[in-house]
Amino acid sequence: MTDCCTEIYDLCINQGATYSRVFTWFAPSCGPCTVGASPIPVDITGYTAVMQIKAYPLATTVLYDASADIVLGGPLGTIYLTIPATATETFTWWNGVYDLLLTSPGGYATRFLAGTVAVSAAVST
Repeated sequence: MTDCCTEIYDLCINQGATYSRVFTWFAPSCGPCTVGASPIPVDITGYTAVMQIKAYPLATTVLYDASADIVLGGPLGTIYLTIPATATETFTWWNGVYDLLLTSPGGYATRFLAGTVAVSAAVST
């Protein structure tokens, strides 16, 4: 998947297991910077997040809506994604695509992440 200015991060979800990742949104590192300076997290207080998995980008059917599985970390810029095992055990699809859209309190939307999703089928139940 190709996109302008959106970070690409591919997900591999183990069916029947909890999927958990933490992402951090940092301010762009352009402009005058000090060598060795730490990146500054974006304050996402008041933002909302939407994340859907579909078979392909223009599909009308949502395979899984992970929006309720996201917790935003406010001034730390952290985005916690935790898909519970009770959800992943119901996955009967094996490949898809997703994106993660963050919207500011003022209504400015940013596509923060996008990529492919692979589900590794469970053997043990």
